Amino acid sequence: MPQTRQLAAIMFTDIVGYTALMGDNEQQAFELLRKNRELQKPIVEKFGGKWIKEIGDAVLASFYTVTDAVFCATEIQQACNKIPKLKLRIGIHQGEVVFENEDVFGDGVNIASRIQAIAKPGGIYISESVHNNISNKQGIETRFIKLESLKNVKVPVKIYEVITEIESSNSIMKEQLKKSLAKSIAVLPFINMSNDPDQEYFSDGMAEEILNSLAHVKDLKVAGRTSSYQFKGKNIDLREVGDKLGVSTVLEGSVRKQGNHLRITVQLINVEDGFQIWSERYDRDLDDVFVIQDEIAMTITKKLKITLLDTERAFIKKTPTFIKEAYDNYLRGRFFWRKRGSGLKKGLEYFLVAAEIDPLFALAHAGIADSYSLLAFYSVIPPHDAMPKAKKAAETAIDLDDSLVEAWTSLAFISMLYDWNWTAARKQFKKAFAINPNYAPTHDWYSTFLSWVENKSEEAVKESTRAAELEPLVAISYNLLANTLMCAARFNDAVEASKTAIELEPNSFLASWFLGVSYMGLEKYPEAIDALQTAVNLSGRHSWPLAELCNVYGLTGETEEAQKILDELISRTKSEFISGMFLFIAAYALKQYELAFEFLEKGFEQRDGTLPGCRAWPGFAPMKNDPRFQEIIKRMNFPE
Repeated sequence: MPQTRQLAAIMFTDIVGYTALMGDNEQQAFELLRKNRELQKPIVEKFGGKWIKEIGDAVLASFYTVTDAVFCATEIQQACNKIPKLKLRIGIHQGEVVFENEDVFGDGVNIASRIQAIAKPGGIYISESVHNNISNKQGIETRFIKLESLKNVKVPVKIYEVITEIESSNSIMKEQLKKSLAKSIAVLPFINMSNDPDQEYFSDGMAEEILNSLAHVKDLKVAGRTSSYQFKGKNIDLREVGDKLGVSTVLEGSVRKQGNHLRITVQLINVEDGFQIWSERYDRDLDDVFVIQDEIAMTITKKLKITLLDTERAFIKKTPTFIKEAYDNYLRGRFFWRKRGSGLKKGLEYFLVAAEIDPLFALAHAGIADSYSLLAFYSVIPPHDAMPKAKKAAETAIDLDDSLVEAWTSLAFISMLYDWNWTAARKQFKKAFAINPNYAPTHDWYSTFLSWVENKSEEAVKESTRAAELEPLVAISYNLLANTLMCAARFNDAVEASKTAIELEPNSFLASWFLGVSYMGLEKYPEAIDALQTAVNLSGRHSWPLAELCNVYGLTGETEEAQKILDELISRTKSEFISGMFLFIAAYALKQYELAFEFLEKGFEQRDGTLPGCRAWPGFAPMKNDPRFQEIIKRMNFPE
């Protein structure tokens, strides 16, 4: 075929998540590829397009007109909604290309490919040249996304999104949603502009303290800190932030800290059009840090036309400590604590220093409570060593400032998982909700209380779903949702929640652990073993997933592998804390019942944090009808 040069509309499509699927299940991946081909080819031909070629899971097609290309893409996306797991990104560009030997080349092809790569899953992104040709066409709606510098393309390209029929049909609902989100904000992590990269803790802390102040304003929806911080260090489209977090405005900023001097720059942006609502630069001394935070929070409420209650105004203006060294150590503590893992111990060290410098600093004591309670729950420190310290710190924080939702949530957590004081835990959760009904960790742990203690499985699912709504981009939200779903025997739903957690945080051993236990509930033992082995590897052979892996091996008759795990766990008790609860699960799986119940009694004496889940947690299912296990349940004195 001779070479020809002509103007054409080029369409690229690509299957979302195909590479990961190929790694997990090659057969399913090839089947999805076949369905994709069977779906797309007739639609391309229907609109007069030319099917050029497939490149892996991508499809390249050309059209004589951009109108045909856009209508074709829209119909393809609508058809994809009927096929499970088939979700496409589509990019379209019009430009001069070269046709030769049934193939097509040129910048027009490259640009379409680059546009497809940045499209959102299920979306159709087009270049300005396509937009200009269809802007007045009936039945096609578009919206501007951003000006994007594409790889190997000299001039930045304006990117638009085609609004599909499904989106358009929901326009009334969107308008209602827009009104409800008129007073909503996400505070993104501030950029550290200091010469010292170790000052990142300070820029993060500044943003978080502003977020915490705003979170107490009743008429303002504030996206959760952990979800907002998922965008840290990423070049993101603010519309994406708005869509994912359900907010209409975003606060972003930067911090430069040099010696005792601060330069803080902030801007409040409307995510709908990208316009700046307000911006300010503060050049102050470090001693003015709380004044700056107050001014920013107060200005935001004014710009969003929010009338503050006296209590809300007082909370925003409250100074947590007057000693800057204490505050600096507190910010360092939160920075490491958020990293979890080994960061918990590092964070605890800084919180302890902050509280020592200023014994009246309530937030520092709340940080100590958070750290000790989680270190005990994750079996890093024996509960008897950690939980009394956590309780004392939480009570100290509340005595100093009874409006700290963090401290009340920690105290409820301790009452539930260590004191086994169900009445106190219920009251403390209610107190935390009264202070801040949008604090996701309270909903997370209250869902566990409802599931494990009060045996209210469906209410628990609603509560953990609410936590996921408040923190939609956080793996722990979906881990705890999976927990309540498993305890409600909704194992298929628990699998999906666990997979969502893995997508958000692939290295989360908790997510793979919950996935494995969910597969156990479905009696899909090979899948359970794969997931639990992943959790074991990711966690550095933590006792939790090891015990559940031993449990599965026991159920499948692989006693040799199960015995290896039990021997390892027993051996490790000589040098580290291994909870009796997980030794119990492992020994019971091997039918070593006398030894198992010795370990269960040990777990009871240790006040292990998982024991309150003994009635609901599916990992305990094999032993639930054993009279000795029932005796332990009786001794827990659960509420009627």
